[in-house]
Amino acid sequence: MHSSSKKLAPNKYQSMRSLWPTLLIPCVLLLAACGSSPTRKVGAGDTVRTRAAHEKASEVVLFSLGLINTGYRFGGKNPEAGLDCSGMVSYVFDQAANLRLQGSAADLARLGRAVDMAQMQPGDLVFFNTGNRPHSHVGIYIGEGRFIHAPNSRGKVRIDSLTNGWFAARFEEARNYFE
Repeated sequence: MHSSSKKLAPNKYQSMRSLWPTLLIPCVLLLAACGSSPTRKVGAGDTVRTRAAHEKASEVVLFSLGLINTGYRFGGKNPEAGLDCSGMVSYVFDQAANLRLQGSAADLARLGRAVDMAQMQPGDLVFFNTGNRPHSHVGIYIGEGRFIHAPNSRGKVRIDSLTNGWFAARFEEARNYFE
């Protein structure tokens, strides 16, 4: 009896050993599939945002959402004192993406890369002509046709739609600062 149990033990381990390749291959394939990003066909005019750029842009959007209902102050550059549109953008990009963007909305519009409206990505900046002054207002595009901004002295940081008649009529361009 003792000798027959010795014979069973090696056979049991041998059969377990023979299963390893069978189990290992699907596990490796599964891990490889999880680690790769889906492929996308890139057409003319398309850009592919790098993972690092995408992460920074996502941080910008998330950080900006935390400023909703912050008071407005002309020239304001921090939430404690209040923010104007370019001050909000500068503050968010500095805190969330370690990117120094400074100056007025018009100054910010001279930086970055122009983006077609159909190609906008969350984290891009959107510019408007308010009061017959080109690039006089700026906000951060957050996706799904919406943007966050510090509107004016009668408002607080909020989300608006680019299809809102007032903003749609005054939209000038979008710019990207991550690529």
